[in-house]
Amino acid sequence: MAATVKDGDIHVTFEDQQKINRFARTNARLVDVKEELSAKEKELENLTYAEEEIMLLDADSDTIGEVLVEMTIEEAQAALEKAKETCLEEIAALKENAESHKQILGELKTQLYAKFGSNINLDLDDES
Repeated sequence: MAATVKDGDIHVTFEDQQKINRFARTNARLVDVKEELSAKEKELENLTYAEEEIMLLDADSDTIGEVLVEMTIEEAQAALEKAKETCLEEIAALKENAESHKQILGELKTQLYAKFGSNINLDLDDES
């Protein structure tokens, strides 16, 4: 992320600098949220894979691979389903948080580009 003002006749006020700083902080938070979201999506993928593996087990089996499981298959399925629900809720909250950050960034970009035009660069490293 770059938030630079080129030298020129543009006067940068304290309020402008605050907006630039807020833009940088919000962008850093957005990057963190995206990383956490990616990790949660991977966790959900792993939970789904584990759930599929349990479905393939023999009803009398008490081992998964080389791991002894001290719960029934039904209990394991219920635990996985609860973990998936929690993970999906966390993913939804992270997506909402990311959208909030994107909205703030959009508003700040509009305000800063309106004042500084091509004299400021607010390009994000990842525009997704």
